[in-house]
Amino acid sequence: MAIFARISDILKANINDLIDKAEDPEKMVKQLIIEMEEQVDEATRALGQAMGSQKVAAKELADAMAESADWNDKAKLALKAGNEVLAKKALDAKVGIDQQVAGLQESYDQMSAQVDKLKEQVQGLKIKLEEARSRQNVLIARSKVADAMTKAATSVSTTSVDSAFAKLDAMERKIAEKEGTAEAFTELNQIDIETDDSFKKLEHEAAVNDEMARLKAELGM
Repeated sequence: MAIFARISDILKANINDLIDKAEDPEKMVKQLIIEMEEQVDEATRALGQAMGSQKVAAKELADAMAESADWNDKAKLALKAGNEVLAKKALDAKVGIDQQVAGLQESYDQMSAQVDKLKEQVQGLKIKLEEARSRQNVLIARSKVADAMTKAATSVSTTSVDSAFAKLDAMERKIAEKEGTAEAFTELNQIDIETDDSFKKLEHEAAVNDEMARLKAELGM
């Protein structure tokens, strides 16, 4: 069946193989698990039907064997009663039933062998399904990590990094220009303050000299 080939794929493939086969490895892995689960369910139903048929065959065989034993008991009873004719009739019926028993036994043995083989197949499928489930999470996790690494590599490319640093450099130059302008204005303001202080000092000294001249004139000096 085709499902067994796909089961083999998922058990043997690595994440790179899955990426080559499908655009979305995660969806592919999940789909494979779903198909495997459906196959196991189908095989399990078939096994259940086969086991049901086996039970019916076993009952038919048991009933036929019981009927054969019953005719054998009747033949014994007839012989003990001295009636060989009746005993022979009972044995004749027993022989006919024994032929049925032989056919039923052969059919039951064949059916039992088929049921045992089907049980092994179902068990093998279940084991493979569990193995696939255990690998499913690992494969999906590896796929997500690969996607994350790809996104990181493409989003943080050399070009984008260089562009970002170029913008930072331009911003740093503008800030340096602003700082230079601020320093220049500060120096100019300082010069103005110092000039103003010098003039005030001269005015103060002139006023002091004037007062000195006035006092000397009052004292006649």
